[in-house]
Amino acid sequence: MIKTADRGIDNIEGEKGSDHRRPRNVAAGVTWRSVTIAVVMSVLAAVWVRQSEIVALTTQITESVPAIPGLATLVVLLAVNPVLRRLRAQPLTTAEMLTIFFFVCVSSTVTGMGVSEFLVALIATPFYVAGAKPAGEHLPAWLAPHDVTAVRWLYEGAPHGLAPWNVWLKPGLLWLGFFALLWTALYCLCHLFFRVWSREEKLSFPLVTVVTEMAEGSGEAPFFRNRLMWLGFGIAAAYNLVNILHSFLPASPAIKLTLGFNAFTTTPPWTALSDVSLMVRPELIGLGFLVQTDLSLSIWLSYVLLRLGSVLGVAYNIPVAPGGSEPFPYAQEQGLGGYLLIALALFWKSRVSLWSGLVDMIRRRNDIPRWPYVGLAVGVIGSWTFMSMAGVSTWVAGLYLAIVLAVALVYSRIRAESGVPLNWLFPFGMQKDFILFTFGGNALAGTGASTLPGLTMFSFLSRGYFPETSGYQIETMEAGRRYGINQFRLAWVMLLALAVGVACGWYFHIAGFSQIGALHKNGMWAGSIAEHDYAMPTSGVLRSPGRIDATMSGAAVAALLTLLRQKIIGFPLNPLGYVMACSYGDLLWGPFLIVWIAKSLIIRAGGLHLYRKSVPFFLGFALGHLAVAGVLWGLVGACFGDVVHGYAVWFG
Repeated sequence: MIKTADRGIDNIEGEKGSDHRRPRNVAAGVTWRSVTIAVVMSVLAAVWVRQSEIVALTTQITESVPAIPGLATLVVLLAVNPVLRRLRAQPLTTAEMLTIFFFVCVSSTVTGMGVSEFLVALIATPFYVAGAKPAGEHLPAWLAPHDVTAVRWLYEGAPHGLAPWNVWLKPGLLWLGFFALLWTALYCLCHLFFRVWSREEKLSFPLVTVVTEMAEGSGEAPFFRNRLMWLGFGIAAAYNLVNILHSFLPASPAIKLTLGFNAFTTTPPWTALSDVSLMVRPELIGLGFLVQTDLSLSIWLSYVLLRLGSVLGVAYNIPVAPGGSEPFPYAQEQGLGGYLLIALALFWKSRVSLWSGLVDMIRRRNDIPRWPYVGLAVGVIGSWTFMSMAGVSTWVAGLYLAIVLAVALVYSRIRAESGVPLNWLFPFGMQKDFILFTFGGNALAGTGASTLPGLTMFSFLSRGYFPETSGYQIETMEAGRRYGINQFRLAWVMLLALAVGVACGWYFHIAGFSQIGALHKNGMWAGSIAEHDYAMPTSGVLRSPGRIDATMSGAAVAALLTLLRQKIIGFPLNPLGYVMACSYGDLLWGPFLIVWIAKSLIIRAGGLHLYRKSVPFFLGFALGHLAVAGVLWGLVGACFGDVVHGYAVWFG
């Protein structure tokens, strides 16, 4: 394995590796050339997103981590660079390629289904769906078009397929402003913690290591010349190609890597486990091999214990808490409690650094940059004011934003420490639901008639993954640090990436749905969620002590695990693994059980030396799946549509 990976691996296994520095003889990543290429590739990626996620409804290329368009862009750049050398033109530097890669990842993620499409569904639903119409009366006209005809054309298709932009332009620009404010708050918050995580704690940033392996291509054993990498790549590619062939020729065999247990859970209380399945996801196994062993153990063990809790719930006939979507032990609620506790612990652990940095910044000592503190203040106050002007009660808007920022901070920590490649790795919808089941719908309605509808309009922050783009933010900072890219310039470039993503997402969703109608095929994926969310306040949501207790118990478990890790050297359980299992354990437990077993056996057989030699195989296994199932199959779906439904690939 080349040196960059060894450094990351050292950190992953708990050693104090080097600080990831690269020689300073590389060109700056933020150049006119790199930014221009990034914008062009982002627009092309948005066209791809339109075809794949709006028109054909095939592979969801924006929900993968790293985003499939970003990975495809990096592959194109790696192919173009040798051509530039032969033409005696200046090839792209590694720093430039990384800048372009992260730019496209951010822009395409914002363009896609988990951000732009969710927002469009939330602002359109109250003016088309009968059950949600009462909420529409309280939504401001400057944020949600009240033109019923324009919204009907969005769902059913506009005459000649042309969107009425006079209706959609103003809300689009204003939402761009909100995205910019919240993005600034997220970015600056992550930057305040970044120095501690990168330089002092020396977190490994596994996804950055993987991408730099690909982009750099230098060292004693270049990544693309490693035979084990190509072996893993070939196995994953063959698995996908067999299933792709099956989609064209149904008579050919197919490979299914999901093992269900419903045949063994037919009698109570074991019926609580009837939905448990072990899913073998190549990208999770491959990239998960870089995750610390204690974290892998914590993920699958926490999930097993949570599901045994559901067995007890059936055995003792514990009812579902009011408003809850899952039975006892309410894993999502536990996950939110754990997230909030870990966020507080992160602030407490970094309190000295944060305070001293603030003091030094005010007194202009030690060249401490002012922009992260100023940007955080402007972003938070601006977002808070925006929500308040949209009709959400001031204290409700403040509490909601605080929870959203706390969850995003912990998610960025997960990406920095483990690199687990999932955008949806957060307590789904709990940021908003927590306020509802803690105070009750009637209490919130008492703060103003527009509070609940307005809060619902902003629910894309808790059910979509825009706040979780903080993962790309923290990884961009680390890539910039390794290659000496100016962090302030990098921040502005990533803000431009956000603007390009929002603009493309707004345009292609409004134009695309106006042309084909959002009711085509399965319609907007978030439409049913939007209907449900707008209906909840009107049904009079009650306080839910059971869900409050679950949230408190999640915080208590996370606090206990955090304390034990501080007091006992080598304690094998990690609170991050617990909250990850609470949030998305159904998908994670199988791959990380496999990773934990494989990694434990490899280290026991040959120590860290054998582990390091094995890493290229697992990285190739992940990249082979992303390249074939994501890039190749995603392009096929965009071009040929329905054929890919014979082999559905999900990255979330």
